[in-house]
Amino acid sequence: MPVAVMLSLAIVTEVAGTVALRYSDGFTRLAPSAVVVLGYGVSFWLLALVLKELSIGTTYAVWSAAGTALIAALGILAFGEPATALKLASLGLIILGVVGLNLAGSH
Repeated sequence: MPVAVMLSLAIVTEVAGTVALRYSDGFTRLAPSAVVVLGYGVSFWLLALVLKELSIGTTYAVWSAAGTALIAALGILAFGEPATALKLASLGLIILGVVGLNLAGSH
């Protein structure tokens, strides 16, 4: 599997686990809690595979920044959190940072 696909899946599974946290009710609900554990487990496994090919600094920065941006966007779009100018500008900066890291190279 291409490294970019593995990194993308690591990001998506981490985001799924984070969203499930909202529904786990402090880990008192079994199904969402299982999604949290599975999501983070798969994410870290894929992240470990990606780190066999790419540098740790760039990989972690892209993984964490993309996950943060996706969670913030989901908060706005799916959970009714306010989309303030500062929040949107900050999301733009996160995206620019990820693009910059990718342009700088990962090896």
